Amino acid sequence: MSEIRNKRLSDDEFMSIRREILGQWPTGQEVQEIEDGIEYQKSIPPEKNFTKVLNKAKAQGKTLVQPRAGVALIEKQIELLNYLANEGEADLLPSTIDSYTRQNRYQEAKVGIEESIKTGKSMLNGFPAVNHGVRGCRQLTENLTKPVQVRHGTPDARLLTEITYAGGFTSYEGGGISYNIPYAKNVPMERTIADWQYIDRLTGIFEEGGISINREPYGPLTGTLVPPFVSHSVAIIEALLAAEQGVKNVTVGYGQCGNLVQDVAALQMLQVLTDEYLEKYGYGDVTVTTVLHQWMGGFPQDEAKAFAVISWGSVVAALSHATKVIVKTPHEAMGVPTKEANAEGLRCTKQIINMLGDQSLDENSLEREKEIIRQETCTVVDACYKLGDGDIAIGTIRAVEAGVLDIPWAPSRFNRGRLLPARDNDGAVRVFSVGDVPFSQDLIDFHKQKMEERARYENREASFQMVIDDVYAISKGRLVGRPGK
Repeated sequence: MSEIRNKRLSDDEFMSIRREILGQWPTGQEVQEIEDGIEYQKSIPPEKNFTKVLNKAKAQGKTLVQPRAGVALIEKQIELLNYLANEGEADLLPSTIDSYTRQNRYQEAKVGIEESIKTGKSMLNGFPAVNHGVRGCRQLTENLTKPVQVRHGTPDARLLTEITYAGGFTSYEGGGISYNIPYAKNVPMERTIADWQYIDRLTGIFEEGGISINREPYGPLTGTLVPPFVSHSVAIIEALLAAEQGVKNVTVGYGQCGNLVQDVAALQMLQVLTDEYLEKYGYGDVTVTTVLHQWMGGFPQDEAKAFAVISWGSVVAALSHATKVIVKTPHEAMGVPTKEANAEGLRCTKQIINMLGDQSLDENSLEREKEIIRQETCTVVDACYKLGDGDIAIGTIRAVEAGVLDIPWAPSRFNRGRLLPARDNDGAVRVFSVGDVPFSQDLIDFHKQKMEERARYENREASFQMVIDDVYAISKGRLVGRPGK
């Protein structure tokens, strides 16, 4: 493969790739003309367009709530999502895609659909949109009253994008970093950045046709003790890559870490930094909104304790004024939640947001945390540009290889994996081992001091055991993994 560059795909390049993509599965034949999908999207009312609803919420300072949900059959997916809209009071809806589709294993997804019909229950852990095709997706989106997004985890999601855009979905999650390194072991960065350039260019073509489709880099990454600067760097880079291809509406995300001040500071700084970098590199016409993902790590099995974790995430969303929040359920520790549990998590979140939406935190604490996050994030993003000689696509590939951009706990063999996070004595996620991230000496000293403060409090050495203790802490009823607790 020739070296990837952050340059908009030409029409000839795009159409050459497109012919191959549409031939991957028979339903690809339903999307031969991009204009057909654009015209169909024009018939969708504004209240069902993700971009319009998010922009309105941002202007009004509101936080919208959205669940995760996906089952195998169209009728059951309609029933599930309408239940979450009506009983759960969800403002935005998802279609979580099944694991076979995420791996482009459409034949196995087909078998899962057939088995689901036979058994009367979903034999897939999500909605197989490629197999259902454009007609099936339109049947789904037409029978919903709220905007609906594709949520998945697919390194190569090009055919999925073609079908769902033509099928009436108005928001699409993922990116070449966030849907590769945390999800796949053997997929090179060059491959996924190229594949997601195609997805973003298709989004740009819809934009040029008068249809603004929202794009959302996946914020939580591995969902376990990811320091804010890591996920922020990925979100900003993916926003820049998307903008080059013509995307005009981006939602950048962050996974709750657990310390209230750090989390609120992180969400607010994510908006600021993304706006700044887009403006700096010539994409000032891109609208940016934010999403908080409630706690993505281990959950307590006790439902009452699980509701406490959900409520804590809801507090962060309210105080940070995130544009939306992705809601967890009290059944997280037990597997796929029932629709009733999903609705309960939504109502719990909405209640907290309504109660706290006009409140704020101490500004001095927030500003100190924001400044740390700014320094850390700018260190990584600027280093990526430098490594790429001004090209963020090339620089990102080289940064991952060099460990400058390093995602904790990721399965990818292309990820360096030397950065180790741990909590400080107040529960904020800090860096235990900086690895090859090019922090200044001041930042290194800051994190070392935070680890030593905790070690003194716990009367033990600062060691890797702290990292392990913190991974399991929430599921055991604590935020910080204290010894003997």
